[in-house]
Amino acid sequence: MQVTVFPARFQDRSAGTNAEAIMVDGEAGCFYHTEKKAVISCERCGRFLCGLCDILLGEEHICSNCIESGRKKGKIQTLENKRTLYDRMALTAALLPIISVFGTLVFAPYALYLSIRHRNTPGSLVRHTKWRFYVAGTVASLQILGWAIFFLDWTGALKMDF
Repeated sequence: MQVTVFPARFQDRSAGTNAEAIMVDGEAGCFYHTEKKAVISCERCGRFLCGLCDILLGEEHICSNCIESGRKKGKIQTLENKRTLYDRMALTAALLPIISVFGTLVFAPYALYLSIRHRNTPGSLVRHTKWRFYVAGTVASLQILGWAIFFLDWTGALKMDF
């Protein structure tokens, strides 16, 4: 009986490596790309994977078939495919009252709340900046300030003598 150990299984790999062509006979090939050298095996099904096919999910190296079947069966708990975009909600709430001035009484505090409460919440799965939070917070603050000045002027508490 002969046992051959898959040496790439025990090597530390850097993320984002390219697939290398098989140079020596007897090297394991990728399950999906037979001409590419396998660098790791899938931790769910055991298929050999090249650098292109290896997907790092948390601490696991998984192939695309295992991710798809895990998504369908709901067995992969760490797989996240959607998020609530609070930055867009805040910006919409801040800009929506442009249609109705009295809408600022409700939407401005809500936009300010969203901007402050969810500024550190993970945003879109596609990386982007947090400029929407800053714009929404600024617009909402200006709207609240405008209502405060209007209310103080209306009650006579704000006297401006020029």
